[in-house]
Amino acid sequence: WDIKEALKEAGRVRLRPILMTVGAMVFGFVPMAISTKQGSEFWQPLSLTIIGGLLVSTVITLVLIPAVYYLIYRNKARPSDGHITCA
Repeated sequence: WDIKEALKEAGRVRLRPILMTVGAMVFGFVPMAISTKQGSEFWQPLSLTIIGGLLVSTVITLVLIPAVYYLIYRNKARPSDGHITCA
């Protein structure tokens, strides 16, 4: 596989588990984010920060990291036998 195909396949395989995990965590923090009870003045900003961090980190994980990886390794020479080795 070339690097572009490998990244597409990895993204396809990992998309659903990542989105399900992030979705469960975001929905878990929604009650804290919309609460108006006593003590919510502390928990509401904290939960909104966590929700925002989860959403931003998901975009970074699914889009930015593979794109940067592709930009760095697109012109690297492949080993002659086709096997990738680690140092």
